[in-house]
Amino acid sequence: MSTTSQLKKNLISRIKDSKDLNFLNALQTIFDSSEQALFQLSQEQKTAIEKGRNEIKDENFFKNDGVISEIRKFLN
Repeated sequence: MSTTSQLKKNLISRIKDSKDLNFLNALQTIFDSSEQALFQLSQEQKTAIEKGRNEIKDENFFKNDGVISEIRKFLN
């Protein structure tokens, strides 16, 4: 399996050697789209994420084991 640096070197070499304009344009499109935000969040979503992060920071959450234990008690 290639390391990141080996993969980068291989890609750079292949790009330098390529004379295929369609291929190079396709790569440019990939690079351009990867630089844009993957998701556009609404203000409501941003607020919910911030609330969740604050709850984690304040340790205001239930641990998985405790939740599973409560569910098992409820189901019995």
